[in-house]
Amino acid sequence: MVEAIAVTVIRKHNPGAKNLPALEKMLWGGTIMLVIDHIINGELSWKFPFFTALGQTGGWEVMWHEMLTVGVPMAVVVTAVWAVWAALKSRRVQKPVTTN
Repeated sequence: MVEAIAVTVIRKHNPGAKNLPALEKMLWGGTIMLVIDHIINGELSWKFPFFTALGQTGGWEVMWHEMLTVGVPMAVVVTAVWAVWAALKSRRVQKPVTTN
């Protein structure tokens, strides 16, 4: 979600970034899916402290560990897939179309 917010802010302040909307959609879509997944699995609640792990002793460390070992790699993979897609898209646009 942090990366999605950052990309949204960057895109709004840099309208010339052609491929950022695709990354923004990928990140926000993943964020929404993860929120729904966490609600279904009982990891998020509608009342404070919202994260069920924070209601347990040592839950803060468990939550941070999971975010750093699972969440960050997921964001890196999504960004890497987007970067490959953007590179391939720009290569395709730069290649002149030849007809025989």
